[in-house]
Amino acid sequence: MSEPDFTASEMAELRARAHEGDHDALDQLVELAGSRNDLDELRSLADAGSSDAVDILVELAGERGDREELQRLATAGSQDAADILEEMDS
Repeated sequence: MSEPDFTASEMAELRARAHEGDHDALDQLVELAGSRNDLDELRSLADAGSSDAVDILVELAGERGDREELQRLATAGSQDAADILEEMDS
């Protein structure tokens, strides 16, 4: 199943809806960003409080062995990121 292509204006609309508290729009943004490995979008969503975006960032950073990203996430409160860092150090 392929992800639909969204125009810039459709993405802006989706972001606006998510910002206004539309959980469906937020979920869709997280899913799209994850499928595209769009780290900037995921970081933005995570910084806005999306735990799903944090989970995907942790997963992607762990797969890449990205210690810097994992440290950033752990410092922001992600126990999963801290756990992965601990595993990497053992």
